[in-house]
Amino acid sequence: MKRLEGKVAVVAGATRGAGRGIAMMLGEAGATVYVTGRSTKGNLSSMGRTETIEETAELVTSKGGKGIAVRVDHTVEEDVKALFKKIEEEQNGQLDILVNDVWGGDPLTEWNTPFWEHDLDNGLLMQRRAIHSHIITSHYGVPLMVRNRKGLLVEITDGVDYQYRGNLFYSLVKISTIHLAQAMSHDLADRNITAVAVSPGFLRSEAMLDLFGVTEENWQEGAKKEPHFIASETPFFIGRAIVELASDPKVHEKTGKALSSWELSREYGFKDIDGRQPDWGKYFEENVLNK
Repeated sequence: MKRLEGKVAVVAGATRGAGRGIAMMLGEAGATVYVTGRSTKGNLSSMGRTETIEETAELVTSKGGKGIAVRVDHTVEEDVKALFKKIEEEQNGQLDILVNDVWGGDPLTEWNTPFWEHDLDNGLLMQRRAIHSHIITSHYGVPLMVRNRKGLLVEITDGVDYQYRGNLFYSLVKISTIHLAQAMSHDLADRNITAVAVSPGFLRSEAMLDLFGVTEENWQEGAKKEPHFIASETPFFIGRAIVELASDPKVHEKTGKALSSWELSREYGFKDIDGRQPDWGKYFEENVLNK
């Protein structure tokens, strides 16, 4: 049974990583998924990666949904306005799920660098790409949900608290996205629209596989370079978490909360595509915090 058949979703930042995994799992559940990003065939973004939104849309469709690729720079207001105008026209104003996953901060983050030595332009650009873009997208997307008095708004983040994450600019982004969900939940409280933040664990993205010189087939070999990689999860794991939220008739009870793939897996019982049930929260507590 396709639990999300007839539902319309937008995954902003669906070119690769968590965004692609979420889009594909929403498609597997039967949804029509608009996948957006800057990387298109023949016009890749500045990230230096080969993945494209057209590929993601094809993967969504191959899973049983309907993938629709739309080239959008979510920091450009006119691009975002055009996206939701297109959805309004093509879907009669229906929008059930909006996932804000735009990031683009990996090449901008200087780890182990104090903020006064960090490149300021890169630090500020990170805020533009990964906070401002989410605000712009929600500003133009949420009115479709408000009109229909239903919907799920998801902010993809890193972590479930307000603790420092190793870099001032990175921390500011990930904590801000949590607070975006919390603040928007207040504005949407009487509209029957749920806003949550959701964090993956150690994400086994395409970039991480490349970094460790492994594939999804032999990914465990990556633990020889980074022992904690053994507790990693595929992008499909958080994708399944979003599907569970979107399918839960009581999801509004979670509005305003910072959730995680591992906590939601404990609650709903879903597993990763390899049959594992990774629990980054438990692993981190036992093998990082207490070591």
